[in-house]
Amino acid sequence: MIVRIMGEGQVRLADGHLTELNRLDDELLTEMENGDGSGFRRTLQALLSKVRELGEPLPDDSLEPSELILPSPDATLEEVRKMLRDDGLIPG
Repeated sequence: MIVRIMGEGQVRLADGHLTELNRLDDELLTEMENGDGSGFRRTLQALLSKVRELGEPLPDDSLEPSELILPSPDATLEEVRKMLRDDGLIPG
């Protein structure tokens, strides 16, 4: 699957990593629901770091359809709330 991190680019990520990413996504949702700004920031950074770690960056001049779009590292809690659907950032 192709994942876009807004403001950074795209990475190719094996579907087998979704379970691990879903755990972080669930944690992020809980922190957002509770208004936990510092927890949100920490978990967002962990989620993006995990995608970077597990994924293979696509060339900058490549533009593939993205199956997942994640917020930029500096996105605010409110900006991410607007991006979310009921099932979070990572569809389960």
